[in-house]
Amino acid sequence: ELAAALRNLAFGNSDNKAAIAKAGAIPPLVELLTSGIADAKEKAAAALRNLAFGNSDNKAAIAKAGAIPPLVELLTSRTADAKENAAAALRNLAFGNSDNQVAIAKAGAIPPLVELLTSGTAYAKENAAAALRNLAFGNSDNQVAIAKAGA
Repeated sequence: ELAAALRNLAFGNSDNKAAIAKAGAIPPLVELLTSGIADAKEKAAAALRNLAFGNSDNKAAIAKAGAIPPLVELLTSRTADAKENAAAALRNLAFGNSDNQVAIAKAGAIPPLVELLTSGTAYAKENAAAALRNLAFGNSDNQVAIAKAGA
């Protein structure tokens, strides 16, 4: 439930986002993405989504902590919530961060994001489309990869 609390504290509050990161919460949240139960993974992805939104330092710290590969893995999980939160987290990580755009594409996110455009919930589709938009913005390699994946 700690991940859920951090998700809520980070939502729409810039001071809390900075304080949560400063307190060292990002690495344990990333650890939950790989070792937690399904519910914990979903909540950790949502917390990282909120921490990344509008905070460049957190975007870099989340990527540095190794969150991108497990978030990509969650895109193909069994639960809709995990897919939605993973796509939203990747959307936020890619926005305005060229290093993350490259890392997300290299981690294999493009094919499952394209798949979510047709197979996901409405919220997953929205987040997948926004993630693909952010991955494509100013990155011609990603633009080609997205087109090749069928988007």
